[in-house]
Parts: sequence; C-alpha cells; structure tokens
Amino acid sequence: MYGKDVFSKAFEEYDSIVAVFATGIVVRDIAPLIQDKWKDPAVVVVDSNMNFAISLLGGHHGGNELVRKISEIGPVPVITTATEVHNRNSVEGIAKSLGCDIVNKPSTVQVNCALLEQDVEVLEIKGPRIVIVGDDVSVLKREKAENP
Repeated sequence: MYGKDVFSKAFEEYDSIVAVFATGIVVRDIAPLIQDKWKDPAVVVVDSNMNFAISLLGGHHGGNELVRKISEIGPVPVITTATEVHNRNSVEGIAKSLGCDIVNKPSTVQVNCALLEQDVEVLEIKGPRIVIVGDDVSVLKREKAENP
C-alpha cells in the first residue's frame, strides 16, 4: 500500500520493486533515493489497468527481465536500454549468463557502447596469470571458483 515512506523502505529491503502507480508518482518518490546503478534496486512501473510494464530503473540489473515476466500476464513490456532495444548483449547480461561478477564496473559504459556497434570478444584466461587491462575492458570473475 502507498505511504510516504513506501519506496524508502523498499529500497532498503528489496533488489526489485514493482510499483502499480503512475510513473510520475514513482519518479518523484524515488528520485531522492537513487544512488548508484550497482546498488539501487530495479524499479518497474505497471499502470493500474495493466497496459504497460515499464523498466524504469535498473534495466540491466533485473528490470528488463522482470518486465518480460510481467508481460506474460498481459502488459506490454517497455524496455529502453540501448543494448536490448538493438537486440545486443550487455556486459551485465554476459556476466550473468556466465555466472560472473563484474570486477571493474565503470568499464561497462564503454564496453556496452562498443557492443552496440560490434561483436566484442569474450576471452577466458586461466591462471596463474597477471592481466592488465584498460578502462574499456570489462573484467569478469566467476562467482564460484571452478574445481581444477
């Protein structure tokens, strides 16, 4: 139920939020809470007539996947992240599919932009090794170490 602090409580407790409200209400209420794309929960807005499910915040971090799931019961999914709009992978999507964490998160901006224009090679390097990379290289690390 809506209350003055509903979103501040939800931001603290959940990784994803589905708000059945007008987009304007949600934007105004979450604006002061937004900190960082890596920390903020995904926020999806669904209109009260179930016409649209809008991935408003955290598209690459669960929002796009959530609107696709919600669309199975009727609403049209609204996704605006560039990689998805152009049917391209994102670094975040690649990392998730490979069971990896992104070590150098700021790199994803440049790499996602490159993914819009070209295929970007994913290399797996087995160690022991030392790897030096530039700002335009995303480094993924397996969430769980593989057994040799």
